[in-house]
Amino acid sequence: MSNGTARPILAVTLGDPVGIGPEITARVLAEPEATETARPLAVGDATALRRAVEVCGLDVEVNTVSEVSQARFEPGAIDILDLGISPADLPWGQVDGTAGRSAVAAIETATRAALEEDVDAIVTSPINKEAIWAAGSEHLGHTEMLGELTGSDRFNTMFWVQGLKIFFATRHMSLRRAVESITKDNIAHSIREAYTALEVFGTREPRLAVAALNPHGGENGKFGDEEITAIAPAVEEARAAGLNVFGPIPADSVFHQGLQGRYDGVLSLYHDQGHIASKTVDFDGTVSVTVGLPILRTSVDHGTAFDIAGTGQADPGTMRSAFRAAVELAPFAGRLREVYPPKAR
Repeated sequence: MSNGTARPILAVTLGDPVGIGPEITARVLAEPEATETARPLAVGDATALRRAVEVCGLDVEVNTVSEVSQARFEPGAIDILDLGISPADLPWGQVDGTAGRSAVAAIETATRAALEEDVDAIVTSPINKEAIWAAGSEHLGHTEMLGELTGSDRFNTMFWVQGLKIFFATRHMSLRRAVESITKDNIAHSIREAYTALEVFGTREPRLAVAALNPHGGENGKFGDEEITAIAPAVEEARAAGLNVFGPIPADSVFHQGLQGRYDGVLSLYHDQGHIASKTVDFDGTVSVTVGLPILRTSVDHGTAFDIAGTGQADPGTMRSAFRAAVELAPFAGRLREVYPPKAR
């Protein structure tokens, strides 16, 4: 692990080996910037990485290692902690249990390395939920898996786009269930967790805005009363505790205000409310950061794109952004362990 001044060691998972993860990882780790700013180590199947290097037409060596200390971290080569799970002829772009097993193993291996402080952060490529379920996993995705692997019950997602950090009060559930989950206690808890995350990542005296749920903020109950019964009381409670929290602010303006610098963070109330806002303004520049974990994890914010996997056409922009974010946030990795200490599984 780095000493705070050396280039951070980043474990970059390939994701689903038959999706675009290996391609975008190969492209980013082959760039001079990767070894200039960090010490990158791919985690996954060397067979998948070699195929990706070939389809992308990259002039780079694939150096397989069995432990972090063996990595060379040299320009012109990509070090990979080889899992040896998926065969070289696994069909591109198809749901496959073997591919799912490889994706899960890469996450487990990278997470273990971060918990043991062999690496400073992990950067994850996309996985396919059907594939990991076919492999026996019951998790809804990366975030839930990381929560279990680290023993965390505080995990959540933060989007980082153009300096603004976006948090989510609810995530992977139907819109109906999300609305039913908008209670004073839930919003109060989400405010505290978002505010803590802003502080952990170096924001002094954060300014956090809470989005409204209903159009125009409910128009004093005419379009719904969640703002009156749940959101405003939670905001008032936070302000009474000395936190710089504002809202509820209509969702059609709060994200714009945040991007203009009025707020450091925005609490989105449901999945698409925050996703649409961030991805519309900068799809490739939106980075997903899992907060509430004792380790630093950044990720792309898109899926496996099976329709173009194996063609070499995948745009590595989001992976590049996730990699850069991990480099920038790596100095806070020690702080994460202090605020969210790892627990025995």
